[in-house]
Amino acid sequence: MTTNNPSGLREWRPQPADRRKGPTVPDENTTRIRLRPPRNRVERRAIGWWTTQALALVVPVLIALAATALFVPPARFWLLLALVVVAVLGVPYVLVMPQWRYRVHRWEITEDAVYTAAGWLRQEWRIAPMSRIQTVDTVRGPLQQLFNLSSVTVTTASAAGPLTIDGLDRAVAHAVVEQLTATTQATPGDAT
Repeated sequence: MTTNNPSGLREWRPQPADRRKGPTVPDENTTRIRLRPPRNRVERRAIGWWTTQALALVVPVLIALAATALFVPPARFWLLLALVVVAVLGVPYVLVMPQWRYRVHRWEITEDAVYTAAGWLRQEWRIAPMSRIQTVDTVRGPLQQLFNLSSVTVTTASAAGPLTIDGLDRAVAHAVVEQLTATTQATPGDAT
């Protein structure tokens, strides 16, 4: 349920899982969770991780186009044209996207909810109330291990899918998982 408050921010109030009973009236025990930007930045090393991912996407395409242009003379003009287009789009992608994502990506955990902000072209703010959290996972891919980073995935009973906090220091990610596990176990609710 959302309502407008005097400050113009939208507030979310958790509702009971059984909606067949009809509308409910919030009582004094209902937690109010405000939609607001999360406070914590991801690790600065995430810029290197995202840059490496972008390079791993752009460089092989450039190499394949250049090699093909070298060995297929009849198509050389079109292959070099494609190479230039990929370079013109790929170089700014490699240089700008990681910096932009670092400025946007945020996370925060309170006793009531997990807040995330992510994206670079399409930016998204998400809130997961503790009572809705079903699982908490940590992921460390090969590149993340190289940069000593981890991602924490918070799965909820939401059609929007899980919340992911990318670019956390490995030790911070471990602490986040422990904190979320302890808090969700102590939070009443059926996570549905």
